[in-house]
Amino acid sequence: MEAALQVLLLEPFWGGSHRAAAEGWMRHTRHRVLLESLPPRFWKWRMRGAALEFAGRIQKGGQRPDVLLVTSMVDLAHLKAALRDPPPALLYFHENQAAYPGRPGEPAAERDLQFAFTNLASVAVAERVAFNSAFQRRAFLEGMGELLRRMPDARPHWVLERAERISEVLPLGIEVGELPLRPAGLPGAPPLVLWNHRWEHDKAPEVFFRVLRALADDGVPFRLAVAGESFRDTPEVFRQAREALASRVVHWGFVAQRAEYCRLLARADVVVSTARQENFGLSMLEAACAGAHPLAPAALSYPEVFPATWHERCLYRDEDDLRHRLRCLLEGSEARLGPAELRQGLAGYDWQERAAGFDRLLALVLATNRIVRFCSK
Repeated sequence: MEAALQVLLLEPFWGGSHRAAAEGWMRHTRHRVLLESLPPRFWKWRMRGAALEFAGRIQKGGQRPDVLLVTSMVDLAHLKAALRDPPPALLYFHENQAAYPGRPGEPAAERDLQFAFTNLASVAVAERVAFNSAFQRRAFLEGMGELLRRMPDARPHWVLERAERISEVLPLGIEVGELPLRPAGLPGAPPLVLWNHRWEHDKAPEVFFRVLRALADDGVPFRLAVAGESFRDTPEVFRQAREALASRVVHWGFVAQRAEYCRLLARADVVVSTARQENFGLSMLEAACAGAHPLAPAALSYPEVFPATWHERCLYRDEDDLRHRLRCLLEGSEARLGPAELRQGLAGYDWQERAAGFDRLLALVLATNRIVRFCSK
């Protein structure tokens, strides 16, 4: 086995799926990992200022790691410019600003493009780039292509060509071992429907709650658990839905304790996504691995992260199709996928399996950089 590397992981948004992914990989990697992070707030300021903060920490520490693992909220171009001898870097995209949807009603011409250019400049200086799904890689290349077409001149098409050449798809993992499995065939209470996404516009909560309120008005039996992180500008639809569906709610709000959150997942019968933007779908994978039948759009990253044999039963075309499929699952006219089948189908996402892919790519980053340095002498 090759020698373990010293990897410096830079994560300016230490929360949500970013934190879960980092902690999962660090538990299973063969490399030695140092972590520098910042709290998960002020994302725009993180993209502008985190690079200089991390550069200062690296210089103060006085040690040069073998390789950097940097997530896409870091301005890698500024980071490398601020370091005297920057280590080679693997740039990992959880999301990208070229493809992120604007808020409802926000004119495209008024969007701040500086953050997309930050991502573009980071790709220009990274040794290797990885995306969490093929869907996101395509969206990045298409979004950046559109961004370059909007430039009046001096369009750096070479960066996109480089992105295609040095990038690959590297899916995240989940901690299968810490997820309790829902017992099959629980009798008694109505089925529990779970929402476990960020309380933001790109997850389209209005569609989810509109479907549930229609089913409730029709007398369809279900209980409701709403988890996920909420922020200062929480969409009003959450308050309205809690009032309208109060008699069916068994849980409402963010679950801070990981063990408690995992137990909630294992209580769910069905987990639903109505996202307009989803580059991977970590929360859906975790809930499905705990035994909840997933219902997700037949778009975004979902067709590639869920097994093809599940598509007919788990992916819906539009809101009407979601309402029909959810009704059938709740009323029992359509059988849900069993907990054991769900877990077996997602076993390949276990971090015990996935960590090796990250380790391999980090070693490739270092090896490629050494070859480039040797040839440039």
